[in-house]
Formats: sequence, C-alpha cells, structure tokens
Amino acid sequence: MSYRVLIVEDMQEILDNVCDFFLEEGKDLLEVISCSDGDEALRMVTDESFDLMILDVMLPGASGFDICRAARKKSDCPIILLTALGSESSILRGYELGCDDYVVKPFVMRHLYAKSLALLKRAKKSAADEVLTCGAVSINKRTMGVTVNGREIEIQAKEYSLLFYLLSNKESILTRENILDHVWGDNLDVNDRVVDGTIRRLRACLGDASSQIRTVFGKGYKITEGKR
Repeated sequence: MSYRVLIVEDMQEILDNVCDFFLEEGKDLLEVISCSDGDEALRMVTDESFDLMILDVMLPGASGFDICRAARKKSDCPIILLTALGSESSILRGYELGCDDYVVKPFVMRHLYAKSLALLKRAKKSAADEVLTCGAVSINKRTMGVTVNGREIEIQAKEYSLLFYLLSNKESILTRENILDHVWGDNLDVNDRVVDGTIRRLRACLGDASSQIRTVFGKGYKITEGKR
C-alpha cells in the first residue's frame, strides 16, 4: 500500500530536497506529488484525494491557508503547514483552519519526515476504527454509510441498527432476545416475528452479501465472513 503525499512549495530548492528525501526514505510507501503554485494546488486538493499534505503558506496565487481551508471542507487528510511565518498569530490561524502540525522554517528534514509518518499512521488507525467490516459488508460509523463490495447501498434506520449490532458482534450468535433488547430497547410492542421480518428486509438490502447473515436454528442469527 502506498500513500499519496502532496508537497506544495514555491522555493524550488526546498521542494526538490523534500521530495527527494521523502521518495528515498519512503520508497514503496509514498507516492509524492509536488506543486509550486497555490492556484494549481487548490485545484488539485479540490479534484483529487491525498493521504497527507505539506503546504507552504506564502505561495503565488492561493496561500497555504486557502488550500488548507479548502482541503478541510473535503476531508480529514492530515495537513502540515511548512512556512517561514512563525508568529503566534500565524501559527494559531493555521490550527484554526484545521492543520495537524505547523513547522517553521528552517527545519530538520528527518524531523519533518518523522512527523509525516506519525500523522499517516494515526490517520490510518483512525480510519480503521471508524469502520465495521465483515466480509463484503461495511459500516462507516462516522458517516453511517453502508457498503457492499465497496458500493454504497440504501438502508432504513431499523435495518441499519440491526446490521450495526450484528457487525459489532460478528461471528457471534445473537438470540432474538438479544436483538430485541439492543435494537428495539424497551419497546414492548415487538416480538420475535418483528426480528425475523427485519432480518429478511436487511438481507434484501445486502443483495449478493445476504448469505453472510446466517440463521442458527433454535438460537438466533449471526453475520459471518464466508458464504454458505
């Protein structure tokens, strides 16, 4: 797996040095994309996806602050501002706009690289924690999106709650009583038949992945990685 790193810097010597160092140290790990113009960088962050951005602030065209602001509207990609602007007000502005780190020039290249790796690892772990997955089925806990084989599907609220409970306990047998307690709570107007009906509707939503929800006769249901 490689990470896409965007490096934006208008001083060519610094840009070349950072790119060369990252490519050498991050061989087979990092894909480095460089840019020296603020307006072009702004277009890139709007149209493309990156795993990490290192942005100079003072650029021809859009500033690093502008780029950071635009990037934050789109994603949680880690952002390092790399700049000669070391005043307290500039640093505070950078963090207010959503940067993850603020590095003032001159800087130590190896320190910049270490900060970049740490942010990439933290972002990867955070992304993994946000997603519940079993086989072809995934739920993003932050966006509440449900995907099957990477394709987002439409799902109603109760089916979503049931799927969330199943995925949170994947490979475990959940009795109808368990499901009633966790999905319907204190609602006394529901019974086992309501659970069975919701399971049927959930399977219909999952399409080709419907067989991952197994009926364990005499016990209940479970979601599993494999197919029947």
